[in-house]
Amino acid sequence: MASNEMEVVNQEKVQYIVVKIGSEQYGINISFVDNIVRMQKITRVPKAPHHYVGVINLRGEIVPVMSIRRKMGLEDDVYSNKTRIIILKLEAQGLIGVIVDEVREVINLGEDEIDRNVQNTSKKVDANFINGIGKDGDELISIFEISAIVDAVETI
Repeated sequence: MASNEMEVVNQEKVQYIVVKIGSEQYGINISFVDNIVRMQKITRVPKAPHHYVGVINLRGEIVPVMSIRRKMGLEDDVYSNKTRIIILKLEAQGLIGVIVDEVREVINLGEDEIDRNVQNTSKKVDANFINGIGKDGDELISIFEISAIVDAVETI
């Protein structure tokens, strides 16, 4: 049996949560997602980095919350009834919340449906934050590089 016959059959698909930030759609690998919560009161923390909005109390645990918009240099967040905080679980940092405008759906993408050559595809967003562009039917979804977004998290 030829070795390349098995490669086509065994391609794994990865689940991504599709979120909206402004008019753009982004995918977050579901393996990083611990929880999705509605917008709630965020307590500001003095002298926190600009992209940190503050902290929330999530079932007795204090979780820092950051604005992806601020981190990427976009306009400030505008909260609506669709705004959500996605709680990410990271090995090194523990839990961290990120604010998104809307959670759309969960999709499955195989490696052949993601274009990894994204060096200057977006002038608005630092290319380090994106590790590929996923194709879901006619929709294009920028795949977040979670480690770059929450990289060098200063503990609050």
